[in-house]
Amino acid sequence: MIKIGDKIELPDFPLLLAPMEDVSDPPFRMLCKENGADMMYTEFISSEGLIRDATKSVMKLDIFEYERPIGVQIFGSEIATMEQCAKIIERVNPDLLDINYGCPVMKVACKGAGAGILKDIDKMVRMTKAVVDATSLPVTVKTRLGWDDQSKNILEVAERLQDIGIKALTIHGRTRVQMYKGSADWTLIAKVKENPRVKIPIFGNGDIDSPEKALEYKNKYGVDGIMIGRASIGYPWIFNEIKHYLKTGEKLPPPTLVERAAAARKHFEFSIKWKGEKLGVLEMRRHYSNYFKGLNNFKEDRMALVTMHEPEAIIQKLEEIGKRD
Repeated sequence: MIKIGDKIELPDFPLLLAPMEDVSDPPFRMLCKENGADMMYTEFISSEGLIRDATKSVMKLDIFEYERPIGVQIFGSEIATMEQCAKIIERVNPDLLDINYGCPVMKVACKGAGAGILKDIDKMVRMTKAVVDATSLPVTVKTRLGWDDQSKNILEVAERLQDIGIKALTIHGRTRVQMYKGSADWTLIAKVKENPRVKIPIFGNGDIDSPEKALEYKNKYGVDGIMIGRASIGYPWIFNEIKHYLKTGEKLPPPTLVERAAAARKHFEFSIKWKGEKLGVLEMRRHYSNYFKGLNNFKEDRMALVTMHEPEAIIQKLEEIGKRD
């Protein structure tokens, strides 16, 4: 069993759903939970947006009892704002609060938030301590190896963040400069885990896209669990597939077309319910290609799905796709 703080108990080698902007919303999280995700996080939330009471940021705080344990993830560049944000989040009663020090996109990092703070580790420590002190929730962190190849300081970061009170650390095996290019390097993640001073759970992230790779990285790098991001998009089945493979050494058959269509429909119907018809229809369009990835002659179906506006027509189209041989 893996413990985060005093109250969160996870199974041995838990599988975590990564917080992904425009992906890890309640409809998608529901499917991942049903398919084996042990812990999940909200999309990352701007601390400035939350304090301004921006609709998009506040909406991301929606969590449901069946999702537990679940964390709310925040990002920001101002210590006082992050501290205030932590107090706001405590009111919605998530299981933990996660700080994003890993997002590499320009509009976040260039403002000194997300992975941008990797240029100033002293500020990262001060900000983290302010958040830890502002809330009774367990505080965790997700970050990267460093800003670039010349500043891979994750070993120092892990010790310093543990010392000021974080309860778990997730490490993406790339630098900010790498963005998502090249291969994730887990060797430094393993060194953090091997450090006798580090007592908190260490979760690895980056490039886990199959049961075989999950087992290989589990054995090779010794992490306490793994966080899965891009490989779960349109494929929530990956969590149960990995669990089954770790337990039995056998691969589960891939989802059938009927199962893919049913998952897409369930995702769509929850999106409509949660976001409203107009936004639910529009934002679901980015997901169809992922649910039906590898399906022959899907181009015409995709064009139909992304141009339809009526929920009934979309549901009918998904049912039709699911009935094909």
